[in-house]
Amino acid sequence: MKQLVAYITAGYPDKNFTVDLALALSESGVDTLEIGVPFSDPVADGPVIEAANQRALEAGFRFADLLEISEQIAPKIDTLWMGYFNPFYQYGMESLLDKAKSIGVNGLIIPDVPYEEAKAYHPLFESRGLANITFVAPTDGEERIATITAEARKFIYLVAYAGITGSGKAEDLAPVLEMIKRHTATPVYVGFGVNEQTAREKVQGADGVIVGSAIVNVLLDNTLNSAQKIAKCCEITRTIKSLINE
Repeated sequence: MKQLVAYITAGYPDKNFTVDLALALSESGVDTLEIGVPFSDPVADGPVIEAANQRALEAGFRFADLLEISEQIAPKIDTLWMGYFNPFYQYGMESLLDKAKSIGVNGLIIPDVPYEEAKAYHPLFESRGLANITFVAPTDGEERIATITAEARKFIYLVAYAGITGSGKAEDLAPVLEMIKRHTATPVYVGFGVNEQTAREKVQGADGVIVGSAIVNVLLDNTLNSAQKIAKCCEITRTIKSLINE
């Protein structure tokens, strides 16, 4: 069974909605949930997720809200924190990972920390049994792929193209997938540009997909009420889970 990871922005439009959406997605085909930590400069994200980040911050999101949300979600669904390094660093990495472990969060996704810098934190993650998700890009050569995947845990995040999330570009991932699988048995999930139209294609040769902008775009739709937003997001994830397992 190929896996579906879904990204949602913590605290947008509010904390209660985030919890309700997360729990609904857990029953709608989602295997792992990325809880996005709102940040003022989300460099890897496109305009959709950037807008949700900004609105959450404008509504008063605080890091403590992430912890409160996660305490309600993590016991019910495999949960990861996805965020940029600065808020995590400000909290203190040891304290942060201790808190994640106590809540039941299973790891972090930090897109703005390159492998060479992330290595310094590897012992902190390993000693707590937490994953620091490894990124691979289509531009990485085989030698680098062998190096950065050697200690990969949980899954490898294969960026579907060079650029930002949500832009929906197409790229032949078969060569890089073959290289990754020559060097590790860790599952490979494809992210960036995954939606109902692209999921079947992007999962070819991979073990799962990561969907973000397609969900967050629904959250930004002010013509829908909260119940309608949740229902539409769940419809999207059920469809994608079915498509990637056909």
